[in-house]
Amino acid sequence: MPLDFTAIDFETANSSPASACSVGLVRVRDGQVVAQTGWLIRPPQGHDVFNEWNVRIHGIHPHHVLDAATWPEQLEHLCAFVGEDVLVAHNAGFDLNVLRRACEATGLEAPPYRSLCSLAVARKTYDLDSYRLPMAAAAAGFGDFSHHDALADARACAQIIIDAARRATALDVMALAGALGVALSAPLAGERAAAAARASDATTRRPHARRRSVTMVG
Repeated sequence: MPLDFTAIDFETANSSPASACSVGLVRVRDGQVVAQTGWLIRPPQGHDVFNEWNVRIHGIHPHHVLDAATWPEQLEHLCAFVGEDVLVAHNAGFDLNVLRRACEATGLEAPPYRSLCSLAVARKTYDLDSYRLPMAAAAAGFGDFSHHDALADARACAQIIIDAARRATALDVMALAGALGVALSAPLAGERAAAAARASDATTRRPHARRRSVTMVG
């Protein structure tokens, strides 16, 4: 199996994990970045207040998302980009929780993704004073990026996994997780059932996500 995965990063409007306001996605095939995309998201109603602290971190203000797609409008596009990939994120529990809680807040079933945490991978791969994304990415040869820009963070996360796999001579994410003794999370049973239900009626559903550009890398 080749080193295939999708790196993901969310930024949130406030402390609620359902308040996704931007996402970055980076597709890796055979250890190479081949496509990347990202967009703003209008957070779900009831989770759409922008906290000053969050704004200070990522620079996204309420007026930036006024015309952005809502979570239900953009979820199908996100899933189409990810496909059946393992999702990789730095502190993956946070990003997967954003995905789940935003779905919960809008009455949707969360897609059943497996995930690998690049923070856990970095801790097993490098000897650093801090394993925050900028430091771990620099150790992986990816420095000087715009931290807290969702797409830049996803790209940095992808590089950590690519570099760690090279160092561990691991051919895929499962082999990498096994070599380092890091858990590759499995989807919850309810999410697997929901995925099966969605697949059964996929031909009857019309996509409602707005088209967005994907940058192919190569």
